[in-house]
Amino acid sequence: MRQIIPLGGPPDATVAVPGSKSLTNRALVLASLAEGTSRLTNALFSDDTVVMVDALRRLGFAVDVDSDALTMVIHGRGGQIPARTVELFVGGAGTAARFLTAMVALGDGRYRIDGSARMRERPIEPLLEALAALGASCGATGGAMPVVVEARGLRGGTVVVRGDVSSQFISALLMVAPYASGDVEIRVEGDLVGAPYVEMTLAMMEAFGVQVGRQGLQRFLARAGQRYRARDVTVEPDASSAAYFFAAAAVTDGRVRVPGLSPASLQGDAKFVDLLERMGCRIERSPDGLGVTGGGSLRAPDVDLREMSDQTMTLAAIAPFADGVTRIRGVGHIRHQESDRLAATATELRRIGQHVEERADGLEITPQPARPALIQTYDDHRIAMAFAVIGLRVPGMAIADPQCVSKTFPDFFDRLEALRPSH
Repeated sequence: MRQIIPLGGPPDATVAVPGSKSLTNRALVLASLAEGTSRLTNALFSDDTVVMVDALRRLGFAVDVDSDALTMVIHGRGGQIPARTVELFVGGAGTAARFLTAMVALGDGRYRIDGSARMRERPIEPLLEALAALGASCGATGGAMPVVVEARGLRGGTVVVRGDVSSQFISALLMVAPYASGDVEIRVEGDLVGAPYVEMTLAMMEAFGVQVGRQGLQRFLARAGQRYRARDVTVEPDASSAAYFFAAAAVTDGRVRVPGLSPASLQGDAKFVDLLERMGCRIERSPDGLGVTGGGSLRAPDVDLREMSDQTMTLAAIAPFADGVTRIRGVGHIRHQESDRLAATATELRRIGQHVEERADGLEITPQPARPALIQTYDDHRIAMAFAVIGLRVPGMAIADPQCVSKTFPDFFDRLEALRPSH
């Protein structure tokens, strides 16, 4: 359990947040498939990225890491998967589970991928069906992990993938597509959730030297024969992690700046500051950082968050302090993530006295005076971090399982303490 002590005054702080999980894990995959040696600086060292590094090593890739210097050096193998019979464990890392399943399909051998109890409940069947259509032999009981891939490389072809479950399926297929023996066409069925993450994948593929043809977000064409080129990458600060500190500024009428996070970030969650601006905060935007200053009165928004659904919990943590009813829509898919995030968020908001209506694809939150509570986290890092923000203003708040933040932000609570005014 971790007690959260109210700040006692508005913060005026600059907070360095760790590198992006999404960018780090994508870069690890692309660098491994590239020919030559790539170097990542400001890489994230957390449960999800350590799992990915360990898996790549088990697959036969040489990955040198320096956690103090925040660097990773990856020796690529030009599209080859060195090991032929491997068992991988990815814990609760969705990116690792989906990306590695697609990646090992390029190999020649038998690969088994398993995860945590919650990971075994999360969907992966749409990805397996797509890989099968491209020539892989994939097996999974009930369409969930553990997954066994009998790999002989991918032949290419056209696949149709549901877009309303997870954008990670699309990203996983895109990253391996250039190494199929024929062209790969990916058609997205229905609305694509998490579209900015697919845009991020395409931008990183281009940075590593591969172009993908596209028609909006509905059709992608990766030509066979393209190859990734090794390169050095400086990983942006994690925009999803930065959002908790921006939220802290909003609810405490303080000022918080995160250096290194540009308005032109590849990460969709960097646009969370635009939402805070609509709510009444003042935003500082520069090429070398973003800042938020709380504006006193906060206006409750009615917003579709499908393009930055990780911020559902962050906005929900601000809602008790906003004027009016906060309505969050378009995020039904987050029921299938580290927890059923809509049900968990609604339950914990009610625990602190809020009136919440839970809908199939979102929440409606009517603010009430917040009361002290011990917040249950459901082993979900984003529940823990979001509700900690409430404790910066409301006395008596505590987080039941603070260790779960190690998934993406191991020293989150130490950095939260850095907001405390020194006088």
